[in-house]
Amino acid sequence: MSQTVVGLFRSKEQAEEAIRELKNRDFDDEEISLIAKDDEGGKGGKGGGTGYENQNLADGTATGGAVGGIAGLLAGAGALLIPGIGPIIAAGPLAGALTGIVTGGIAGGLIDYGIPEEEGERLEQELHKGRILVAVEADDEELAEDCASVFRENGSDEVKIHD
Repeated sequence: MSQTVVGLFRSKEQAEEAIRELKNRDFDDEEISLIAKDDEGGKGGKGGGTGYENQNLADGTATGGAVGGIAGLLAGAGALLIPGIGPIIAAGPLAGALTGIVTGGIAGGLIDYGIPEEEGERLEQELHKGRILVAVEADDEELAEDCASVFRENGSDEVKIHD
């Protein structure tokens, strides 16, 4: 049975390390998703932003913009404007689920991945606070536990597995 493993990270460096390790363990782009608030709206530049606009969450290299940076990390990368949150960067399968959301915000997009609505709303609030969500679709319980371990080893202070 497929499970979704969700980890919340406080820094992009932690999320990058977790994603690198997942890829080293043969998880691929069709299994890994990332959602992060983009305070600069993908415009780049300096200021009070999170720094995502100039960083590649795949390897930490400087890029010209948010979408270009994440595109090297996961399939389906894009910058989206989510009601109630503002501009976000989304990559992987969840990016497709979030595209076209008019109402329901991120929480509505997470339901299809086995995440209950109440938990999705809480995760959306964490994203609004600047946390980074990394999610993985695992085919079985062993892979889900392996992924959860990778998240914990790389600084995720909150990891949950959803059926």
